Amino acid sequence: MTTQEVADKFDELANADQWAKIYDELYADDAESVEPPNAAAGLQYAKGIEALKQKSATFNSLVEEVYGGFSSKPVVGGNYFSLSMGMDVKFKGMDRMQFDEICVYEVKDGKIVKEQFFY
Repeated sequence: MTTQEVADKFDELANADQWAKIYDELYADDAESVEPPNAAAGLQYAKGIEALKQKSATFNSLVEEVYGGFSSKPVVGGNYFSLSMGMDVKFKGMDRMQFDEICVYEVKDGKIVKEQFFY
């Protein structure tokens, strides 16, 4: 798949709330994930598809309630696509908050090899 095709499929699956399918279909086995230094412990970095899935499960375990969310249309540039994403959530032990970020994905050989989040 081209970067545009990966981005379009990502958008389709994200809007259908099929995040597990995104990992299974669009990510390389050795993909990596990078969060800002202020990310919760255990969430700053992961490498390998199983580690990324575990990171996602850990994040989800911190969420008490989801009130809404969004994922913008992706913008493609070369081997990268980016989008804005946000959630209206209540994390365990915290007040309800709106969480917005910019997500950048690198594509190589038709698979996402790196995701990086800025918030």
